[in-house]
Amino acid sequence: MSQSRNPIKFAYWVPNVSGGLVVSKIEQRTSWDIHYNRRLAQIAEEAGFDYALTQIRFTAGYGAEYQHESVAFSHALLGATSRLKVIAAVLPGPWHPVVLAKQIATIDQLTEGRIAVNIVSGWFRGEFTAIGEHWLEHDERYRRSEEFIQALKGIWTQDNFTLKGDFYRFNDYTLKPKPLQQPHPEIFQGGSSRAARDMAARVSDWYFTNGNTVEGIKAQIDDIRAKAAKNNHQVKIGVNAFVVVRDTEEEARAVVQEIIDKADPEAVRAFGDAVTQAGKASPEGEGNWAKSSFEDLVQYNDGFKTNLIGTPRQVAERIVALKAVGVDLVLTGFLHFQEEVEYFGKHVLPLVREIEAEQQQERVAA
Repeated sequence: MSQSRNPIKFAYWVPNVSGGLVVSKIEQRTSWDIHYNRRLAQIAEEAGFDYALTQIRFTAGYGAEYQHESVAFSHALLGATSRLKVIAAVLPGPWHPVVLAKQIATIDQLTEGRIAVNIVSGWFRGEFTAIGEHWLEHDERYRRSEEFIQALKGIWTQDNFTLKGDFYRFNDYTLKPKPLQQPHPEIFQGGSSRAARDMAARVSDWYFTNGNTVEGIKAQIDDIRAKAAKNNHQVKIGVNAFVVVRDTEEEARAVVQEIIDKADPEAVRAFGDAVTQAGKASPEGEGNWAKSSFEDLVQYNDGFKTNLIGTPRQVAERIVALKAVGVDLVLTGFLHFQEEVEYFGKHVLPLVREIEAEQQQERVAA
C-alpha cells in the first residue's frame, strides 16, 4: 500500500472526563475542567496538532467520575482557538440526527468550519441501561449508526430531505443554514469489528482503530480500503496511541511500567468484562479488545500497543512507519497533557516533518 503524500496529521484526546487516559492511580497532572482544557487546546494548536477529540460519557466508571458533555465542550474549545478543529463524540440513541445536524451546523457557522463529529456506536451496556436507552445487539448498533450518518449527510447537503429508514424517518425536511464545510463536516467513527470496518467503507470519512502493531494496523487498513474501493468510497485512517516520550527509552518504559504497576485492578477488570461482553455479541464473537491483555486495558483503547514509547527520534520514526502502511492521523493520549503535548510539539513533530521531507526528496530523486 502506498502511503499518503500529505503530512501525517495529529489529534489528541480531550480530557473532558475525569481520571485521565489510563485506569491507574499514578499521578496525572491532567484536569477535566474547562480552564485546563482551554489552555491545553491553545498549547496543542501552537504545537501543530490538527484535531482534538472530545469524549462522550454519561455515567461514572473506570475513574470517570465527572464528565462534561461533548458538543458543548467542543464549542468552548473552539472559542479558545483559531485553527484547531474539534471532533465531538456523540452516541446515536441519546442523540437524534436532526438535533445533532442542527447543533453542528450552527457551530460550524460560528467557527468558520472547525467542527467535526465522531459517531460512537456504543459498547457500554450499563451506560445505556442507566439512562433508559434501548440496548441494541452489536451489528444492529452499527446499522443504526450507518443510518444516523446517512441522515446527517442528507440533512447537511440536501433540501427537502426524505429518508424512510428502520431507525430514522424524515419527510421533506430542509435545514437552513447548512454547514459551511463542503460537502459537509467531517464524520469520524471507531471500531475494529467487521461491522465497524464495513460501515466505514460505505459511509464514513475517517475510521479510528484501537492501538496495534504496525502489522496489525496494516491488515485492518488493507481490508477497509479494499472494501471502500468496491463502494467507490474513500476513507482515511486514524490510529490510537498513548505517547510517552522521554530523553531515553529506559525512562519512557519505566513510566509505562509505573502506570501498569499502579493500575486500579478492580476498575481494569470491570472495563475488561464490559468490553468482552460487548465484543461477544458480534457475529465473529470478538470486538475491539478481544486480544487485549490486562496491561493493554490499563489504557482504554490499547494505546500502549502502538509503541510510541521512547526517545523523540524513536517515536518520530515509528509514526512515519505507521504512515507508510496507510495511517493518515495519530490520535494521541498523554499522562500529563499540557506539558507533554508541548514537548511533543517541540521535539517529536519537527522530526516527523524532517523524515517526511527526506522521504519525499528520495521519491522525487527516484
